Amino acid sequence: MTDSASDPLKLQHRLEDHLRHIVNLLEKHRLVETMVERDRASRRHALIESLIHRQHLVELQLKLRGLHSADIAYILEALSLENRLLIWQQIQEERGGEVLLEVSDAVRDSLIEVLERPLLLQAIGQLDADDLAALAEAIPEDVLAEVSQTLPARDRDWLQTTMAYPKDTIGRLMSQDVLTVRDDYRVERVLGMLRGRDDLPHNTDSLFVVDARNLFKGVLPLRALLLNDPQARIADLMVTDPVVFHPNGAAGDAARAFERYDLLSAPVVNERGKLIGRLTVDAVMDFIRAEVEKDALNQAGLRGDEDLFAPIWGSARNRWLWLSINLCTAFIASRVIGLFEGTIVQIVALATLMPIVAGIGGNTGNQTTALVVRGLALGEITPENTWHLVFKELGVGLLNGTVWGATVGVLAYLLYWNLELGAVMAAAMLLNLLLAALVGTLIPLTLNRMGRDPALGSSVLLTFMTDSMGFFIFLGLATVFLL
Repeated sequence: MTDSASDPLKLQHRLEDHLRHIVNLLEKHRLVETMVERDRASRRHALIESLIHRQHLVELQLKLRGLHSADIAYILEALSLENRLLIWQQIQEERGGEVLLEVSDAVRDSLIEVLERPLLLQAIGQLDADDLAALAEAIPEDVLAEVSQTLPARDRDWLQTTMAYPKDTIGRLMSQDVLTVRDDYRVERVLGMLRGRDDLPHNTDSLFVVDARNLFKGVLPLRALLLNDPQARIADLMVTDPVVFHPNGAAGDAARAFERYDLLSAPVVNERGKLIGRLTVDAVMDFIRAEVEKDALNQAGLRGDEDLFAPIWGSARNRWLWLSINLCTAFIASRVIGLFEGTIVQIVALATLMPIVAGIGGNTGNQTTALVVRGLALGEITPENTWHLVFKELGVGLLNGTVWGATVGVLAYLLYWNLELGAVMAAAMLLNLLLAALVGTLIPLTLNRMGRDPALGSSVLLTFMTDSMGFFIFLGLATVFLL
């Protein structure tokens, strides 16, 4: 029997219950506020309403106090800005920074924008250097500078070091929480060192072995400490060929390595071989989640992370670029149809069959694009296998075009009892699926070659190509063979 604490579905249901409870409390809170505003004449009534009002806020505070910071972040993302601010005011002062770390970029930006400077300083002032580095791009420079001055010198230097690395590099994700041991130590001494600590850093599954100059030598799994003789030397127990990262490496490459080798943590060393930090699975998971969300939005033509409850003006403006591009491509597709107005007038059935060719082509192209974008993200597509992939997708398009083109051709014949029309329909479907396979492969590959996100607007560009060319192929064939 699955424990409810470890069942993802039950955890999600419980989280949704928390959200419903808090929304209910917020509704009661707003109702009482409205009643107090309407009945200011009765001081006794206003006092009673005020007491009820405070009771709701206390209940809200108690509810939030029992939730994990990630759960509070989920709740904030599901609320309007007005309710977010009310929830924020009920969060314990020392937890504000943790919640900012967990919320999406868009919601974080909206909160930071409206929070008064003292409240923002109070929230992020509770964070350590690693967490401040994660929020650095969202925090105003003057606020970040003021908070950094309160850090110990070591943490302040670490914050400046990590922020110097480009975005989406391992250096921006690494942590300074590193447990090191010397290669000439013995197991007994290391165990004594660990017992003398109050706690271990999160996701500690191994210790990093260095020499007297802090040069990285290997990794010592914790199980090696527990299963070997206390007098055994660390140099004899350590793993000398572990997965090692460099701070300027791509975070995406690190994410793939963590998935491939089931890593919990890994060392980060500089070009001189010195240990400078640690990369952990929680930082990698946060990066992967952000990338997945960004790719999903980019593929639909949305720039950046958009808050579901952002102001109308901001949300509308975020969609203008690709809507304008889509409008232009739609006009081009309409002019393609306009070239064949005479054909459509003479054979009205073409107007009802055109969307089938374009729609199936768009669906085929989207399937191909999704596979290519995934392959690029996982590093599976290389210059050596690119053309093999292109020809493979053309083969798939040819097979699908033959099978489904024949199917659609037969259906068109049965609908209109016109053999030539059925043949044109089958040929147009075959050619458009071949085109969709080719374009669906080349668009993300080209964007990637240009250094752009391969998912950025790919569906918009693909739809333009399959629609306009699908209409052109179908109506062109109809003009040649049916008139």
